[in-house]
Amino acid sequence: MTPEFAIDLLKNLMYHAVLVAAPVLMAAMLIGLAVSLFQAVTTIHEQTLSFVPKALGIVALLVLLLPWIIRVLTEFTVMVIQKIPEMAR
Repeated sequence: MTPEFAIDLLKNLMYHAVLVAAPVLMAAMLIGLAVSLFQAVTTIHEQTLSFVPKALGIVALLVLLLPWIIRVLTEFTVMVIQKIPEMAR
């Protein structure tokens, strides 16, 4: 395996990791911001109020995005498996 091949493989790995994780992280951040704003406006500082909406939102988003996530990860896995002969050289 050449250094260029390894760098390309790691670059693809990091790209796909960010691609899959970014929607979930952005949703958690936006829901957390909205809940924090709501808590600041209403002066309600309940711990479960910040956790439950975020958990429900992330679960709902994962249910919606699961087919896309599986497709992206499957395509990446197929690409890596197809490159195994190049790794052995």
